[in-house]
Amino acid sequence: MAGSVNKVILVGNVGRDVEFRSTQGGTNLAKFSLATTDRRFKDENGNPRTEWHNIVAWGKLAEFCERWVKKGRNLYIEGSIRPCIFYQDGKFDVFAYIGRGVIH
Repeated sequence: MAGSVNKVILVGNVGRDVEFRSTQGGTNLAKFSLATTDRRFKDENGNPRTEWHNIVAWGKLAEFCERWVKKGRNLYIEGSIRPCIFYQDGKFDVFAYIGRGVIH
């Protein structure tokens, strides 16, 4: 097989309300967290394993997120993953940018 694929599908619950802002260049940016739970794997207490994903959306997708994405809402995200590293407040944060993504 030649080539490769960069595609991700996340279905989970929004962990916090969207942090929306515009960059100095005027591009809209929305950041939020998404929890996905895998019930096949349990922790030491027998609870399902939950993974937290830091999500960043840009442009029109960021505007959609600001309006519709709220804490606790179940969300379907599909797109390609682009890792982003932000340095703010003296620490590094790593986010997964969903490039050309779809959010429902």
